[in-house]
Order: sequence, then structure tokens, then C-alpha cells
Amino acid sequence: MDKELALYQARTDLALEAHENATQGQKDAAIPGVWAETETADGITVSRMEIKTDQAAQQVGKMIGHYVTLEVPELRQGDTTLQDKVATKFAKEFEAFMSRIGIGPKSSVLIVGLGNWNVTPDALGPIVVENTMVTRHFFELMPDQVSPGYRPVSAVAPGVLGTTGIESSDIVQGIVAQAKPDLIIAVDALAAKSLERVNTTIQIADTGIHPGSGIGNKRKGLTKDILGVPCIGIGVPTVVYASTIVNNTMDLVFEHMKQHTTNTDPLFGVFGKMEESERLQLVKEVLSPLGHDLLVTPKDIDKFMEDIANVIASGLNAALHEAVDTSNVAAYTH
Repeated sequence: MDKELALYQARTDLALEAHENATQGQKDAAIPGVWAETETADGITVSRMEIKTDQAAQQVGKMIGHYVTLEVPELRQGDTTLQDKVATKFAKEFEAFMSRIGIGPKSSVLIVGLGNWNVTPDALGPIVVENTMVTRHFFELMPDQVSPGYRPVSAVAPGVLGTTGIESSDIVQGIVAQAKPDLIIAVDALAAKSLERVNTTIQIADTGIHPGSGIGNKRKGLTKDILGVPCIGIGVPTVVYASTIVNNTMDLVFEHMKQHTTNTDPLFGVFGKMEESERLQLVKEVLSPLGHDLLVTPKDIDKFMEDIANVIASGLNAALHEAVDTSNVAAYTH
């Protein structure tokens, strides 16, 4: 993606939204080198995408690899039955990811919970770590007493650079050198472009994770190239930029008024003729000097973070341990 153009795109960590940005305004939404499919069942929309070529990766703005996105609009309602369904679907999709990269039922796993305990929208990783089933110490201390159907799983929440003074990636590199896991699972909060996807979406990617990328921070990533171990990233968008909200609101106003009149020029003038990127550029130019291009999160974020972290943790428990029933993870969700 052209660097100048990227400055005027709404920031997002979701490959699905990056793909939508890349195909916006095109009659044919297909991008050469990108495979995509979508299915919906039980209120859960699953979008699978593979970026196959360097050219496609540059056009979309995401790395070559596989991406799966689970969208559940009703997830904000706190419906425990729906949460169980999402955890079960997540477990099955994650199992497919592990199978694709050759991770077997006995391979050891390290779960890394990225983020800051003290900032609720950024606490997803640490809360997931707190709720995962950690078993590596049993294999180390009493291997003959471990029941069949479990694998060595360890977990760590390395904190953030501003608290520790050390890059999370450097901390994880040290742990990898000692623990020697076969797979790293990195869990982090993301930023989204769409308001509808905040707190309703889970993304899985075999490209790893780059902490802080969604909020404009350039940090050393957790990837196979850096760590020497396959790394699967799991993320949930919990924040959106104020400039994105303003831009989305303008779109909604335009669409609403077009339902009442075909002549919108007197109402919108030059704004109605602007491309989305041009409008977003204008909004950012107005908000940024004032310090008002804030990161915004919903007011019910505290309750949601606990719910979604439990969904992800229980889904991981089911996917990682054969002894946990993947078809029904309710017992591990609450």
C-alpha cells in the first residue's frame, strides 16, 4: 500500500477491514493473489482469507498468510449461550490453524498475553492468560501422572514497554530460548475501523502479532521470523479512533438523508462529493492539532473484556487439549 495513501486510511488491525479498504469502489472485489470465503450460521459470520503473493500483501496492507475473522454482532448482549457457541466455533477454527502449520496434539505451546493489566481496553491478553489451562509444570514435575489428552501449555503476560522498559518480543525471545515451545500463541487487543466490529469480532492469523500497530506504535513483533517458532496471533478490536467515528457518522448521515431526497447537494455541498479517504484526511487535520483524535472504547468495556477473554481462553483450552470436548466448551467458559 502506498505510504502517502496509508496516512489517510482508517487505522485497523483487522485483515478483513484492510481487504474492504483495498477493494472499496471497485466493481470486482477480487484481488489477484487473495483467496476469501464467508459463511454464516447461528449468528456467527466466519470469514477466511489467504494472502498468497507479495503484490497482494502490498495492495491489502497485510502480511502473506491465513486470516480467520469471527463476527458476532450480538456478542455485546452478554448472552452466555451465544458465548458458548462462539467459543466452540473459535476452538474448531483454531484447531484447523494448528493442523495447517503442522502442530500435533503433543506439541508444546506458549501463550503470550500482550497488553496492560491497568488499562481495561488493553487487558485482553493478561486476562486470557489468567483463564487458560496451564499444564507444562505437570509434564516437567510429574509426567507419569498426566492423563492422556493433554499437552504441555505454558503462559506469560510480559507487560508493556512503558512498564517494564523491555520490548515484549525480547522477553518472549528469552522464554522461548529456555522453554523451547513448538508454537507461540499471542493474544492482544486490536483497533478497528468499523464501530460495529468493536467488541464483536475475533481475528486469528498465522502471521503473528505486532504490539501497538493499531494505535500507531511501531514495536518489535512476535513472528516466526523473529522468534524462530510458528506464531499465531489472536486479537479482538476494543478501540476505534475518534476520527474514524466522525467519518463513519458522516457516512451514516449521508445515507440517511439520501433516503429522503435525491438532491443532497444543497445539504452536503463539497462534503458529499468527497472520497472517504479525502474526508478522513480532513477530519484528522481538524482533530489532530487539537489533540482530539482520541482512542475511544465503549462504556461497558469492563464486563465485555471478562466475557470475551473467557470465550477465547475456553476455546483455546478445547483446541489445545484433546481431553476437553471441542463440541461443548460451556463448562470451561464460566
